[in-house]
Amino acid sequence: MTWALKRQILYVLALILFSAGLAFLLAYPKLNKAPSCEDSKQNGTETGTDCGGQCARACIAEVDDISVLWARAFRVIPGRYNAVAYIANHNKNSAVQKINYRFRFGDKNNIYIGKREGSTFIPPGGNFAIFEPAIGVGNSVPVYTTFEFTEAPNWFKAPKDKLDQLKVLVSNIELSPDSATPRLSATVKNSSPFTVPNLNVVAILYDADDNAVSASSTYISSLAPLASAALNFTWLEPFSAPVVATEIIPIYDIFSVKLE
Repeated sequence: MTWALKRQILYVLALILFSAGLAFLLAYPKLNKAPSCEDSKQNGTETGTDCGGQCARACIAEVDDISVLWARAFRVIPGRYNAVAYIANHNKNSAVQKINYRFRFGDKNNIYIGKREGSTFIPPGGNFAIFEPAIGVGNSVPVYTTFEFTEAPNWFKAPKDKLDQLKVLVSNIELSPDSATPRLSATVKNSSPFTVPNLNVVAILYDADDNAVSASSTYISSLAPLASAALNFTWLEPFSAPVVATEIIPIYDIFSVKLE
């Protein structure tokens, strides 16, 4: 083998080694991606595919089902009703940012007379209410009310700092039930450093047997840190039974709460 041929072979080998090294350097980052919560693989500290561990999304196997405790329609005036679903979220650290639902109504013979659909969020840990106002049913009377979520919930871990510090409290509850147009007033206070936007507040009234007699709702566009606001609920008709207890539930999306 001549020296010229040996040199050519060395040049070719060097070129091959250089090309292989360059290809390896280019391919390595793609072949060895760091674990992420969007790679359709269970890796890193994940306890499921793209969920649990370091991921914001909670795994289905780690959360409990939502319980619909009751659903009812309450007359506002003849032919118009408010509907309430009273729901328990048993997952104190997990919430849902958006989920669709459906109310269905039946008359005394359980014949279908209408429905109302909407979307909402599910706050973490505890009981809450979904309120739908002013449902028209014509001359029918909704004796039976059912409620269901129409899609599977997509659970996310609630931020720990918000879970630890958020406190929206209700006080100074006063009910005037005996007039032809009953009124309920109260005060809501945001005892936290966070601004709470789009605060819905649902009031439910109960009789001596702990049955819901009526319900109403009000809305506050934003409640600043350490701020208070007056709550006023009114009804256009007297209650169907004496009211012995009230429950006022502030409801807000924990993911939209902001630190000021």
